[in-house]
Amino acid sequence: MARILITSAIPYINGIKHLGNLVGSQLPADLFARFNRAMGHEVMFICATDEHGTPAELAAAKAGKPVEDYCAEMHQVQADIAQGFRLSFDHFGRSSSQRNHRLTQHFAGKLAENGLIAEVSEKQVFSIDDNRFLPDRYITGTCPNCGYESARGDQCENCTKQLDPTDLINPRSSISGSTNLEVRETKHLYLKQRALKDKLEAWINSKTDWPILTTSIAKKWLNDGDGLQDRGITRDLYWGIPVKKGDQPWPGMEGKVFYVWFDAPIEYIAGTAEWADANGHDDAAWERWWRTDKGASDVTYYQFMGKDNVPFHTLSFPATILGSGEPWKLVDYLKSFNYLNYDGGQFSTSQGRGVFMDQALSILPADYWRWWLLSHAPESSDSEFTWENFQTSVNKDLADVLGNLVSRVTKFAVSKFGNEVPAGGSFGPLETALIADLGARIADYTRFMQDMEVRKAASELRAIWVIGNEYLQAAAPWSVVKTDPEQAQAIVRLALNLIRVYAILSAPFIPDAAATMMKAVGSDDWAWPSDIHAAMRTLAPGHAFEVPENLFRKITDEERADWQAKFSGVRT
Repeated sequence: MARILITSAIPYINGIKHLGNLVGSQLPADLFARFNRAMGHEVMFICATDEHGTPAELAAAKAGKPVEDYCAEMHQVQADIAQGFRLSFDHFGRSSSQRNHRLTQHFAGKLAENGLIAEVSEKQVFSIDDNRFLPDRYITGTCPNCGYESARGDQCENCTKQLDPTDLINPRSSISGSTNLEVRETKHLYLKQRALKDKLEAWINSKTDWPILTTSIAKKWLNDGDGLQDRGITRDLYWGIPVKKGDQPWPGMEGKVFYVWFDAPIEYIAGTAEWADANGHDDAAWERWWRTDKGASDVTYYQFMGKDNVPFHTLSFPATILGSGEPWKLVDYLKSFNYLNYDGGQFSTSQGRGVFMDQALSILPADYWRWWLLSHAPESSDSEFTWENFQTSVNKDLADVLGNLVSRVTKFAVSKFGNEVPAGGSFGPLETALIADLGARIADYTRFMQDMEVRKAASELRAIWVIGNEYLQAAAPWSVVKTDPEQAQAIVRLALNLIRVYAILSAPFIPDAAATMMKAVGSDDWAWPSDIHAAMRTLAPGHAFEVPENLFRKITDEERADWQAKFSGVRT
């Protein structure tokens, strides 16, 4: 049994996320967590809400609520939606937790002890009309790199270039829209990332199995242009983790907080500590996942995120870990994703374009969305959600292939042999060929899942469903029962066992349908079908089963047209 630590990029607290956010981090992480649990491994799957920084303050101000209240409410909203999508987090934490306060301040203190923090007087944009400094996302303007007119002061959403607020062309206040800005001097703390470049480069170069997307982005930010830069880790904000060295005040930093991208990744560790607290465990329970001197040396750590988050997770967060000089666990494999676009445009939380997670669940159950998103995951390139493609995938893959097989088999079996697995007959050449084909395909499917090749895994799973349908067509029990009832019983017995195998294999993708299938065949044995010959005989003669409700319904042309008009890309 392996020990698998999984984190997905933590979503900002400022509103409900869209389907592109979901498929770029949380959903594939959940797929991998469910698969590894099914394989018998010990899994710790952590996520949280990212609650600090300007997005939280701006969203709270827009909602007319104190930022603390807004974050508490939105954390619950996001937790409920995650549950709706069956995201199987071991803990869904909050970056505003006291655990994260203490750990962030601890890391800052260690970095300072090791000479890796510099106090820098810098010029920062000050809004005269707002009477305050405007850090990062409090400023929008034109990106100097690509010309995008709504770039933020920390990063351009369009080209992903990291920015400083003073880089923006035609800057304006995100609070008031005022252009009455001037540059004033203020003092901030900087993480001396350049001093860690050799260590970071050696670490990145050692990750020869990472996706090309991940390593290409990491090396670009490490070496392109001026290369790795020292980066500010404090901001002039009210809401955040107060700047301290461990539990001691930091002279000259009164009233400042840590930059959200310094504290947010630390929440992966803090979230695991929150899990321990919530379950009545001591610190040893979470340290065995994160401290290599306390048991984490045998942990394999996987991160999942969209490509825009890669620079911070391959450079800034590892710089924090390495710079601390302490034996913390570094990520072993970083799975990054391209963008999912929406119906001819782009998803955008900030601009309200696309289908959002709560809207999706109001239309159809989670499994419909999980299947489409994972089977179209933007791994090697950007992918696009269209309503036509969604309808086709649901109707053909889920309803016609999987749902139809389950319905046909159970209804036929009950009508001809009653509610127990029939005992007659024995497996012939068709059954032997199917079992052999299943064994080979399950081995491929297992390998794709282990390698986190999401689309290949989905394609192989669908192929496994298809060969079951092809077998039924060839075996034709509805005809055989008229001439050889004993052989028809053997066909039905194999097909009922096939439904159980399908439930196990499908559970990481479509957990609700898998549970329905398993309940229908009256089993709670979720053992992975590594021995396919045994698995296809697990439901013995006399075992009770039932006919389930239809697993999936088809999407009509009228529904598709209605949804396409209703969700035309602007969330009100």
